[in-house]
Amino acid sequence: MATSTWVIDPTHSEIQFKVKHLVISTVTGAFKTFEGSVVTETEDFDGATVSFSADTNSIDTNQAQRDEHLKSGDFFESEKYPKISFTGKLAKSGSDSYTLKGDLTIKSTTKPFEFAVEYGGNMTDFYGNNKSGFEVVGKINRKEFGLEWSAVTEAGGVVVGDDVKLIANIQVAKQ
Repeated sequence: MATSTWVIDPTHSEIQFKVKHLVISTVTGAFKTFEGSVVTETEDFDGATVSFSADTNSIDTNQAQRDEHLKSGDFFESEKYPKISFTGKLAKSGSDSYTLKGDLTIKSTTKPFEFAVEYGGNMTDFYGNNKSGFEVVGKINRKEFGLEWSAVTEAGGVVVGDDVKLIANIQVAKQ
């Protein structure tokens, strides 16, 4: 098979994160602007090269004041570090499951990272475009990437948890 390039369809994809607030509830947020591609030489995506970036200024937690705090120097420093990026390789680990290993960069820190990936299948849309779907899941410790801000309530509770779940539902279109 020849090399094929697939690009993320942002209209049918979402990038979310979940983090504990006060250790008792979960806050969900998303990045609204992102892009990425998958380059493969196989029909089943095994061995594919994946690249992805998200605009940190597009963060949305459905609360403007919190979003501005997340864009500030306490967290993403969006003016200085406008992108989160990832590059890596997919490896088939089951009939519809993969492992995605590569380098995740947040702010000025790059670390090896591994996502679990579930392949949702392949379909041709109404316009004849060949598309495939994936659910991508992982968990980071935000402080390892320089997202250090922390506070403790008067009762001793942690305001923001250290572990952040990353969840992406991605649809890619063959070019």
